[in-house]
Amino acid sequence: MSEADDRTFPTRPFVGASIAVIRDGRVLLASRANEPMRGVWTLPGGLVEAGETLAEAALRELVEEVGVTAEVVGVLSPTEIIVRDGTGRARHHYVVHPHAALWRGGEPMAGPEALGVRWADLSEIGALETTPGLVGTLREAFARVDGRGTA
Repeated sequence: MSEADDRTFPTRPFVGASIAVIRDGRVLLASRANEPMRGVWTLPGGLVEAGETLAEAALRELVEEVGVTAEVVGVLSPTEIIVRDGTGRARHHYVVHPHAALWRGGEPMAGPEALGVRWADLSEIGALETTPGLVGTLREAFARVDGRGTA
């Protein structure tokens, strides 16, 4: 059974961490390579590993997925992603803890978990297919880094 199969019809939610990296007024987005929501734009992120803090997980996933480093400046409101099947049963359930961050190094490149990467400003997000709650998370991230400078 693959790791993706282990996450289908879970008996409990999975805990994830993501990271809104801001650089010059734009945020780094990745297009998901895996289900659920393959091809949808979102923040780099993934599951938290045992013994890892939420921020450590977000920074690790950022490097693994897109090859970028950043400095976390704050924790944002969590997002719950529940995808149900035709009978209403939870097919996928994730609780994702996003972080606001400032870019510190590296140019993004799509890794095995991302079909593509791009920098976008808030005005561009509405035209993209995104994960649930992403626009609100991004507004919160931009507000958090406002006044701290944009890398």
